Amino acid sequence: MKTLGLLVAALFISFSINAQEFKFDKETINYGKIEKDSNGERIFIFTNVGDEPLIIQRIQSSCGCTVPKKPEKPIMPGEKGEIKVSYATNRVGGFSKSITIYSNAKNPKKVIRIKGLVNKPISLEKTKSILTDS
Repeated sequence: MKTLGLLVAALFISFSINAQEFKFDKETINYGKIEKDSNGERIFIFTNVGDEPLIIQRIQSSCGCTVPKKPEKPIMPGEKGEIKVSYATNRVGGFSKSITIYSNAKNPKKVIRIKGLVNKPISLEKTKSILTDS
């Protein structure tokens, strides 16, 4: 029985050592203050710091206003990969969205985030007052 326990422990340790893993340059991208209808595309860059190919099965965002695009090919050990995220900047106000990545990494579910503030456009037209004729 002890031998079986040691075998299971050794197998678990070897899987942990030989696992794929993400290392993101940034796990949160702050858009800051941006104008309405401006470019909402940003790119998360990561490195496979494991020793096996990293395969992203799917990526899911917290709402339909955020569209992520996953790499189509496996990311080999030591290579960099990108996840493109497009936020619909036609909505005025603050936002904070999460993007969940499902992969074959040691931790199969990884969450990254975007946040920012979409400003209301400034109008340079003079508004008419109901108190004056001009």
